[in-house]
Amino acid sequence: MRKAQPFINGCWINSGRPVVQVRSPYSGEIIGEQLLSTKEDVENALSSAFQAKKEIAGIPVYERANILKKASSLLDSRKETFAKFISEELGKPLKNTLDEVSRSVETLEQSAEEAKRLIGETIPGSASQRGTKALAMTFRVPVGVVAAITPFNAPLNLICHKIGPAFAAGNSVVLKPAPQTPLIAAELLKLLLEVGFPKHGINMVLGGAEVGQQIVQDDRVNVISFTGGVAASRNICDLAGMKKVLLELGGNAATIVHEDADLKRAAALCALTGYSNSGQSCISVQRIYVHETVVEPFTKLFKEKVEQLKVGDPLSPDTDIGCLVDERAAERVMNWIKEAVQSGAELITGGKQHGATVEPTVLLNPPKQSKVVCEEVFGPIVSIIPYCTIEEAIAETNNSSFGLQAGLFTNRMDVIYQAAKELEVGGVVINGTSNFRLDHWPYGGVKNSGIGREGPRYAIQEMTEMKMIVFQDPY
Repeated sequence: MRKAQPFINGCWINSGRPVVQVRSPYSGEIIGEQLLSTKEDVENALSSAFQAKKEIAGIPVYERANILKKASSLLDSRKETFAKFISEELGKPLKNTLDEVSRSVETLEQSAEEAKRLIGETIPGSASQRGTKALAMTFRVPVGVVAAITPFNAPLNLICHKIGPAFAAGNSVVLKPAPQTPLIAAELLKLLLEVGFPKHGINMVLGGAEVGQQIVQDDRVNVISFTGGVAASRNICDLAGMKKVLLELGGNAATIVHEDADLKRAAALCALTGYSNSGQSCISVQRIYVHETVVEPFTKLFKEKVEQLKVGDPLSPDTDIGCLVDERAAERVMNWIKEAVQSGAELITGGKQHGATVEPTVLLNPPKQSKVVCEEVFGPIVSIIPYCTIEEAIAETNNSSFGLQAGLFTNRMDVIYQAAKELEVGGVVINGTSNFRLDHWPYGGVKNSGIGREGPRYAIQEMTEMKMIVFQDPY
């Protein structure tokens, strides 16, 4: 049985803590246990990270890069093992977890590469009359301590997206993984230590919201990097005080299918990316705005593709849909489906629950005020909504408190330019869905979808400070 334990001041905490069983959400079997951190543990972790920050900042860049490269290589060699661990703990299909491990390998490798690109610039003073004998030089320095608080839906890659850039930049880290997926976090930490990650460079604490609150309000933390929900992020902002806060939050992502779109491609990609990980992705396709002239053929094609998805054991290599993180999440999703149907939406397919699994569900024309349109579903529901003009589709996409990513299927350049300019989101994917991300690209959103950008290069900028040195010619 695997075990997740707090790792504090270079040591694993083995006993004397409350123990919580970790069950597979799909099978219900006990697959491990986690030891919850106490308030004293969190205090010791913060103290250790604070004391270690100069040590970590003093590690030469090439050494930090080499450690991250070794971690990337070792993780790649254990891809199948880590993928199986995630599938067991989360109920995410093996084909998706294999992809997540591959992405994590890339994230660590990219962090290693970006560690060597912490460059600055020289700025002539003579642009000002008062600076004719002065020259400025800038460079990046570590912030000190980074608090990394991660969610359950991509429990390996999202930790890598925080630890990798933080260490590349020369910071120490306090990690709090999601309480639903502590085992994979512990496995990654063991791997990092195996390749020579400095044992005082990372502390891991386990628990719920109270542990996170103790971390974010502590003045020894310099940057908070959080991925999760809006309610938790507001609480973080209330507690954080004068700290830099990076928030990668949710969405209710829209994809627009215009009248000239390749309907077969659009239907296939929307089905593929609307239900992966049972829709538990903040850029998962949730709303598809389809031009009224092609609603009928698109709905038919989409229904066919969705019904071809295989629902089953996440450890089976041909499974497309596993389960949600727990039965409570599945019950919430079912309630949202019922609300939409009772309000006038047409149930095209799906809408059935089996334990923590909800069948891939397609709704046609749900009311604008229904939860499946207004809020983040975070489940296997996709709604098809007709529109008349591209202006209407853009307005409806923007009529949301979220703004993470959007997709657009069209071959008309005027429509592409208009949508790219007017959609209120962090990223627009042309002839693809909202659910497309490469890990070296800047990733993040506007409105309630967050603050700042992820991607190693961009996260490192957020996890460092610019320092300026001024040279004055005394002669």
